[in-house]
Amino acid sequence: MRSSAKRDEAERRVADRLKAVSILVHDATEPPGLLEERLTARGIATRVHRLDLVGTLPPDLDAGPIIIMGGPMSANDQDAYPWLAEEEALVRDAVAGGRPVLGICLGAQVIARALGARVYPSVREIGWRTLGGIPGNPLFPPSFFAFELHGETFDLPPGARLLATGVDVPHQAFAAGSALGLQFHLEATPAIIEGWTADLPEDERTRCGSPTAAHLPEARRLLDRVLDYFLRE
Repeated sequence: MRSSAKRDEAERRVADRLKAVSILVHDATEPPGLLEERLTARGIATRVHRLDLVGTLPPDLDAGPIIIMGGPMSANDQDAYPWLAEEEALVRDAVAGGRPVLGICLGAQVIARALGARVYPSVREIGWRTLGGIPGNPLFPPSFFAFELHGETFDLPPGARLLATGVDVPHQAFAAGSALGLQFHLEATPAIIEGWTADLPEDERTRCGSPTAAHLPEARRLLDRVLDYFLRE
C-alpha cells in the first residue's frame, strides 16, 4: 500500500509539472520577456495573468509551476494591492506542497515575505551589475553579469540557501524548498531594458543600455539553467 501511494504521488507531481506554467504579472512594464520565449521553446505552455488588471488571483489558476514577475510596487504594499497577500498565501501553499515557484525581483521579495522574511529599502540598483555565485550553488558561476532594477531587498527566509550575492545588495538569489527567488532580471530583452531606462538622463541610459548586447547571451544561458532547476523532477 505504501509503495502504491508513493507511486501515485510521484505520478501526480509529474502530471502537475506538465501543466501550463502560470505567470503572474504585476505591471505592463515588467512582462515575462525571455522567460516566456524559453518556456515556449521547450514546448511548455504558459498562461499569463495580469493581476494589476483584474485585482485578484485567477480562480482557474493551473496546478503547475508558478512564476511571479517584478513590478514597481513594494511587496509590503498590501493595503494598496490586496492581491499581494493572496500571492503570499499561494506561495506558502505551493512550497508546502512541493510546487515549483520562481520569483523575479518583486516576485522574489513576495516569496521572501511569504516564508517569514523581511523586505525593506536597499541601495537603488539599475543597470548591468557584476554578481557572484555562492560556492557550491547549482546555478551561478563565481562571477556573472545581470540586469538590476530595484530599490528594495529582503532577508533570507528561515532555512533558505543563498545562491548569489552582490557588493551593494548581498541577497541576490536564494532557494527555499521548491521556491527560487532572483533579485535580478535574466528575462529582460533589449526592448524591455530600453523601456525601463527611457526616463533616465542620456548618460544613464547609455550606461544601462550599451552593455546589453554583450551580456545578453550569458543572461540567456543562465536563464536556461534557472529553468532547468525550476522545472526539475
